[in-house]
Amino acid sequence: MNIPELARELKLSYIRQNYSKITKETALTHDEVLHRLLTKEYENRVKNGNDRRIREAKFPFKKFLVDFKREKYPAEFYPEFDELETLNFIGKNENIILIGTSGAGKTHYAIALGIAACMVGKSVFYANVSNLVTELKEIMSKNQITQFRRRFDRYSLVILDELGYISFDKAGAELLFGLISSRNDKGSIIVTTNLTFDRWEEVFHDPTLTAAAADRLAHKGHILDISREKGGRLEETIAWIENRMNPLNLSDKQD
Repeated sequence: MNIPELARELKLSYIRQNYSKITKETALTHDEVLHRLLTKEYENRVKNGNDRRIREAKFPFKKFLVDFKREKYPAEFYPEFDELETLNFIGKNENIILIGTSGAGKTHYAIALGIAACMVGKSVFYANVSNLVTELKEIMSKNQITQFRRRFDRYSLVILDELGYISFDKAGAELLFGLISSRNDKGSIIVTTNLTFDRWEEVFHDPTLTAAAADRLAHKGHILDISREKGGRLEETIAWIENRMNPLNLSDKQD
């Protein structure tokens, strides 16, 4: 077999597709040709792995840490942001609870951390809490909850988004608690919620269950209340209204 055929058998897609082209660059030595081919193959494989992990995480959209506007938050949060963005919390099985009003940036930050984790080889699972509870009920009806819990426990990072936005019944709350409890100390969880801890009983419907859920998530946890007076979406709405009210920016042109 020639080199492109060997590359096909070895699943070296970049080398198979680009070997002939690169070897025609006569200015390169044999070592330089080999180094370039292997480097590009490695970069291609890393990119494909990152793309696969991001796709399998099932994020509803992509958000990145570079786009997270820290300047909208008090400076006291910056050291915590710095620490979380090292992703060391994942190796320590630590949790993050992001509390805040609608539009405060909780989901953006959670997804951005999740994508950053994917890009360093971590497996991530994202779920909207209300959708997850519905899925859990369906899984329970098929007697597949044990298998789901095993998969759930194996992820490096789990993101449970929008806890408290939509209420569900006690059976759903117990299923959710069981999932959280099963993962306790086995891997990191990020929870985003619009509810402070004193209102979590609205989700779990039972003071004992509420206390146990909060205790498991807060243990070794990073708790950030990133509420702002105006959420990001509210700021955008106000800017849009002001622009509609003054489309020609006439006030800026007055002497």
